[in-house]
Amino acid sequence: MTSATVQRPLAGPALKQREDRTLPARLAVSAAAREGVLLPTASFDSWLAERREAHPFSVTRIPFAAMDGWGFADDTGNLVHRSGRFFTVEGLKVTTGTGPFPEWHQPIITQPEVGILGIVVKEFRGVLHCLMQAKMEPGNPNLLQLSPTVQATRSNYTRVHKGAPVRYIEYFTGHRRSRVIADVLQSEHGWWFYRKNNRNIVVEIDTDVDVPLHDDFCWLTLGQINELMARDNVINMDSRTVLSCLPVPARGAAAPGDAFAASLEASLDPAAGALATTPEVLSWFTGLRSDQDIEATRMPLRDVPGWQRTQDEIVRDDGRHFRVVAVDVRAGSREVSGWSQPLLEPNGRGVAACVVKEFGGVLHLLMHAKVEGGFLNTVELGPTVQCRPGNYDHGERPFFFDLVTGADPSRIRYDTVHSEEGGRFGNAESRYLIVEADDTLPMELPPEYAWVTAGQIVELLRHGQYVNMHARTLIASLSALR
Repeated sequence: MTSATVQRPLAGPALKQREDRTLPARLAVSAAAREGVLLPTASFDSWLAERREAHPFSVTRIPFAAMDGWGFADDTGNLVHRSGRFFTVEGLKVTTGTGPFPEWHQPIITQPEVGILGIVVKEFRGVLHCLMQAKMEPGNPNLLQLSPTVQATRSNYTRVHKGAPVRYIEYFTGHRRSRVIADVLQSEHGWWFYRKNNRNIVVEIDTDVDVPLHDDFCWLTLGQINELMARDNVINMDSRTVLSCLPVPARGAAAPGDAFAASLEASLDPAAGALATTPEVLSWFTGLRSDQDIEATRMPLRDVPGWQRTQDEIVRDDGRHFRVVAVDVRAGSREVSGWSQPLLEPNGRGVAACVVKEFGGVLHLLMHAKVEGGFLNTVELGPTVQCRPGNYDHGERPFFFDLVTGADPSRIRYDTVHSEEGGRFGNAESRYLIVEADDTLPMELPPEYAWVTAGQIVELLRHGQYVNMHARTLIASLSALR
């Protein structure tokens, strides 16, 4: 592959970005490859089981006082690490002045440093493969899931913990020959993180460059990953967000008679006939952002009203939403083999569902411009429904909740349970759904909802702060339907 090379400045040595006109076709080949060159799909389960058996893993709930290196600050009551790094648990007051909850208070994780979520890709026998990692995270319900090549905060890869170096980090910091396919700052969960962003980056390595394969890593095609995306709790959140930022390759005509597949392929074409042009979608979204009068103010954790701290947890008086707990972790495959930390543990399994409908042969997704207190820009595009049902009385549940949770099975195109960020959240799962609309969907929509094509969302994903984490998972999941 030959093309002109241009350089752009980064912190440290420059990565290279090339105009690669062959990339869409090469991504399409990888997405169509359901068998890998190096690890057959049928062997994946046994490989993952071997990685699980290769290292001792354990996560144990402990009292806050038993945490090593963590404690409550005398002046604020914030939960902090003695190094002053990693993250803190503080308080947040959010005032919106509108809606069913015009004001609330909560604990929130503050982690101002930008982490790297990065996937290395390389061609083997003419097919792009992604270097994925079997990574233990203390909050994962099954502990071990498939993560990006690198999933590390700045504190991790600068080795504040004094542990082993982060493997493959050199491909993302310019110390090894690589070129950028995708590179964008994206938000984390706005309910639980305060203005947290990660660098979502995919870099390609030339075929003549030897990339050593360590034990907990494997090379998989996009087609193999898409198959695994349909399984519960296999592809972790960080992998899903990075994959959503990749360009979506055209796959050609759908099978004859498959109207849904044909409308999905049309939807992924940015030039396809959308109900609203992309400038019109951006104008609608910018208007909603401008109209929001939201104030999110950090406050001392000890002063958060409606929450109480015990020896073992920080919990809301009514037990809703989430609690903060402490855990002791043992993990033989991590840079540090043992540590303790706080985890934010949500109340019950969430629901993240996108309603889809065909207009003029083009599939559209019903997106919700959603307010979350921790977002930098207050509003990002989320799925049609995003909630944890246990936090609401029946009459308070979001618009379209009954439509997606009571849908006839014939209209459910995707239904998979994925866990959220296992490094900070404990047993945080959501049921992700893609549901075809029926006749009960009202013609008139609330002003914060709009029909958008998949291609338009993919275009927005080239930029940060437009599409939230849950919507990014569903965009990545669309590939499992093709």
